[in-house]
Amino acid sequence: MSRSIHCLLCLQSRACHGPLHGQNVTERTKPIAVPSIELPHELDRVLRDYERAWRKGDAGALAALFAEDGFLLQSDHPPIRGRTAIQAAYEGSSGGPLRLRSIGFSAEDKIAYIIGAYGYGDAPGDIGKFTLTLHRAPGKPWLIFSDMDNLNASAKR
Repeated sequence: MSRSIHCLLCLQSRACHGPLHGQNVTERTKPIAVPSIELPHELDRVLRDYERAWRKGDAGALAALFAEDGFLLQSDHPPIRGRTAIQAAYEGSSGGPLRLRSIGFSAEDKIAYIIGAYGYGDAPGDIGKFTLTLHRAPGKPWLIFSDMDNLNASAKR
């Protein structure tokens, strides 16, 4: 094979396998924080009661916010069902200046959901997000049927 054809094939091969001009494959877009929204009082109460119980490290009070057959769905853990199991899961793992904020919600007669974000103390920004699904009996307060949360960034392994 002539030397010029060999050089041409090498250049063509490099051009086909590298990133195109204008692409920066290592650049990541910085996520834009979703603004908080105001919740109706009876839904906001669930978040504030959760914050208070968490800050005190009160696993019993946290579990009492859940329906008797509710679910706790945490990252890297199997689903946890029922108040007794939820209380056991929270024992020793709660405590600290948790901050919850809502970014979306919907509520009907017996069913509601809250989508939110969380952080700790005065640290800026959110470190994670959550969804709460709630239900209630007529004339009763909202109870958490499921709480699913996860971190915004993967833990370094």
